[in-house]
Amino acid sequence: MTRPIYLDYNGTTPLDPEVLDAMLPFLGDEFGNPSSSHWYGIRPKQAVEAARRQVAGLLGCLPEEVFFTSGGTESNNHAIKGMARALRFKGSHIVTSAVEHPAVLEVCTCLQAEGFETTRVAVDDWGMVDPGRVERALRPDTVLVTIMHANNEVGTVQPVASIAEAARARGIAMHTDAAQSLGKVPVEVSTLGVDLLSVAGHKIYAPKGVGALYVRTGLAPEKFCHGAGQEGGWRAGTENVAGIVGLGKACEIAARDLASAMAHMRELRNRLHEGITSRVPDVRLNGHPEHRLPNTLSLSFRGIEANRLLEEIGLKVAASAGAACHAGSVAVSHVLEAMRVPVEWAKGTLRFTVGRMTTKAEIDRAVDVMAAAVAGLRAA
Repeated sequence: MTRPIYLDYNGTTPLDPEVLDAMLPFLGDEFGNPSSSHWYGIRPKQAVEAARRQVAGLLGCLPEEVFFTSGGTESNNHAIKGMARALRFKGSHIVTSAVEHPAVLEVCTCLQAEGFETTRVAVDDWGMVDPGRVERALRPDTVLVTIMHANNEVGTVQPVASIAEAARARGIAMHTDAAQSLGKVPVEVSTLGVDLLSVAGHKIYAPKGVGALYVRTGLAPEKFCHGAGQEGGWRAGTENVAGIVGLGKACEIAARDLASAMAHMRELRNRLHEGITSRVPDVRLNGHPEHRLPNTLSLSFRGIEANRLLEEIGLKVAASAGAACHAGSVAVSHVLEAMRVPVEWAKGTLRFTVGRMTTKAEIDRAVDVMAAAVAGLRAA
């Protein structure tokens, strides 16, 4: 059977062949522990440090400001819990947005048990955070602002630099979850002005189970994982050498090919959008029309349930839903809810995300599939 066209690159990405090639030696002969002082630890140790330089090269930071983790969720946990606890002597208030990934929102909720309070700043109808709203939410006891760089569902790119400037003016630490933006748009910590930034390997054609956290020099988050002292003593545990090597190579490729990748993804995303809207009536775009990831297309099909639509296209196109429908009830995603998308639209929302491997032929076939599926469901 022909495999479905993959249009869920925000969910996860396939391994880049160059990434796999870079990893293979460390899944075979170069199996040593990078903490070992003998011969077998030399190449793994060198590979980990080379990867640290590659990640730093993409982020525009110092290699010693990069710490490897198991992924974006762990990076967010380290950043938010670590900074909140380290700065507890200054206050217990955190500012975030209403459209963050659960890997941020749930961490903030968890900290409530320790006496922390979180303000979730509202967004506009495009899913964008107003820096002025963030600034007005800051208080004398605010110790951290955490706002994602780009939204995973609708792709809206947030004005992180402006928000960070407001936080910095008050001496407040600024963290951003850049899991979705890295490799799709420029992500440099000096331009963004952030103090901490989270990276997820499997969103940029590296393997699952590896990520990184940028921590600006001078910051001292509370130690999150205790043990033998790896990663500068801050994140203990024997390193996932093959994964780290893969992440480093993926960051090198992302830096090298960013301009061409952005152009390719934007062209195919727009081709998909134009193809669907030219053949399907009552379709709504979610997310900012301009300040949006070049690969992300969130569309609402009026009067259709997303799960039913996914069932119709599932063997031909792989996409994701923005609403879950069960027994006549609709659970709309917190992002669409925060954007005030009407239920009759929100319940029929699909997210299509293209990637570096997507082709024009795949996009054209996906348009045919979508047009037929929507027509069939509406006729029924």
